[in-house]
Amino acid sequence: MFDVILNELTGTFSAVAPQVAGTRLVAAVVLGGIVGFEREHAGKPAGLRTHMLVALAACLFIIVSQQLSELPFGDPDAMRVDPLRLVEAVTAGVAFLAAGVIFTSGGKVMNVTTGASLWLAGAIGLACGSGQMPLAAMATGIVVVVLFLLRLLEKWIGTR
Repeated sequence: MFDVILNELTGTFSAVAPQVAGTRLVAAVVLGGIVGFEREHAGKPAGLRTHMLVALAACLFIIVSQQLSELPFGDPDAMRVDPLRLVEAVTAGVAFLAAGVIFTSGGKVMNVTTGASLWLAGAIGLACGSGQMPLAAMATGIVVVVLFLLRLLEKWIGTR
């Protein structure tokens, strides 16, 4: 019985090795956390944990899709694997979540940038899940520069 349980826990990694999957998941959490830290530091409603979870979830969806594509679901010639469907589903789900942080107060729209950063955290997770961690790291660096430096620039212009 122990062998069956052990095989179930370790034998399911047919497309992505457990070490690779773990590395991708951790990278998604770290990179999403970097974006979330900036939002948290700015006092926005969706911060560190939210961005980490969005990136992790998106990464997991891609890894699961890679694993599912290797499972026998009937005739291999009839099977269609379309990773773009999963990307679209993650994008739509994250967009719905991001829309939840955007609100209107006194005729002024608030938190659009935080909604966009959540959407980007989803893209970072998708990139990590598909093994494109250098691309995800570059996007993370760029978004932190955009969020942090442009906020400083906006404050400087606003005080002139």
